[in-house]
This record gives sequence, structure tokens and C-alpha cells, in this order.
Amino acid sequence: MKNQLLAALPPEEYSRLAPYMEVVSLELRQELYLPNQPIEHVYFLNYGVASMLTVMMDGSAIEVATVGNEGMVGLPVFLGADKIPGECFIQVAGSGLRMRADAFKTHVTVGSSLYQIVQRYIQALFNQIAQSAACNRLHSIEQRMCRWLLMTLDRVETDTFSLTQEFLSIMLGVNRSTVSLNASILQKAGLINYSRGQMTILDRLALEDITCECYLVVRAEFERLLNNN
Repeated sequence: MKNQLLAALPPEEYSRLAPYMEVVSLELRQELYLPNQPIEHVYFLNYGVASMLTVMMDGSAIEVATVGNEGMVGLPVFLGADKIPGECFIQVAGSGLRMRADAFKTHVTVGSSLYQIVQRYIQALFNQIAQSAACNRLHSIEQRMCRWLLMTLDRVETDTFSLTQEFLSIMLGVNRSTVSLNASILQKAGLINYSRGQMTILDRLALEDITCECYLVVRAEFERLLNNN
């Protein structure tokens, strides 16, 4: 089991929940929920990356958090809501387990292991969002791009993945020409190869040297909270 939340469950609890889950492929750009629309499913990613966006009235959007195999999509359901003003879509294709929202609310109850694990995950995700807000204000676009690439690399377990300039501009909150310039700098330095929407990480250690403190802070908090069994 690649999803860390489900992998942390006692075998008997996973067996109890398994009949309500189905294995699904998660395709590039697939919408997991839309603004102010009922959230019908929650998702536990095994591979790939989902992007949570805040959407403005003019239709513009910016990424506020990402989710990979360390977490789940559909937290409003856990918190007692059935919709949210933001949206979530698949940014890097992969696979996972899907569970109907009503089944999740019925079977993930106070006191269950998954309930407690998701509580800790929410704290880790809150830290990611808070750290990203500070990072977006205080650190350079190059540092932020390296942070995002490293977080994605941790989740997809492959050095090569699909990534368009459009997605990068949403993630970083900048225009495509700025994305192109910074990607070109990293490519000329031999850290990445980026061509025709395919990103290949060539030198992870060099990316870690360039990125800001935020990458390690967020990763350490996820590890601390999700390994607190």
C-alpha cells in the first residue's frame, strides 16, 4: 500500500474499509471536485499529485497546496462540509483508491484509527499551506520552483513526469514567460531537462541546495505527524 494514511491503519481496520474503496486511475487534468459543487468522493493517492486551487471571480486560479501519497483529497467531507469554494484536479497522473463521501462519513468515525490519522494529516497540510504562503512572499521564484519539483519527485517515485508551463504558472502564481525563464536557468545548470511538457530531474542534490528551507520544514512535519502511530 503506497498511500501513507491507509498504510498506517491496523490490518483489521483496513479490511473493514476496503469493501467501500475502489482502485482508480487518475488522469492528467482530472477534476476531483469543483468550486461549490457537492464532493462525491474522497481519494487516497498511491501515485501522482493532486493540486488544490483557490479560484477568483474572474476565473484565475492559484495553487494553495498539493496532495500525494502522503494524504487524501476531500478533507471538507471529514470536517463536515459537502462543498468548498476551491477546486482540486490531478496535476501529475497516477492512481489511488476512491471512496464515496457518504460511505466515508459512515465508516470513518470518531475513535477509529483512520479518523485519528486524518486529524494529524490535516495539521500537516495546514503547515504546508502556511509555509507556502510565507514562501510565496519571501523566497525567489527559482527557490519556489525547486521546492515544488522536489515535493513532486517525492510523490511520483520517478525522475520524469508530465508538467506543462500552464500548470507551473498556476503553481507559482507567475506568468508563463517567468516559468520559461526559470526553467531555462535550471536546465542550463544541468539540474533538469524540460522539453515538450516533460520534466526530468537530473540532479536532486543540487535542487536541494538551491531550494529554500520550506521544503525540509514541510517534509519534516509530515514525517513527524504521520509517523506518530
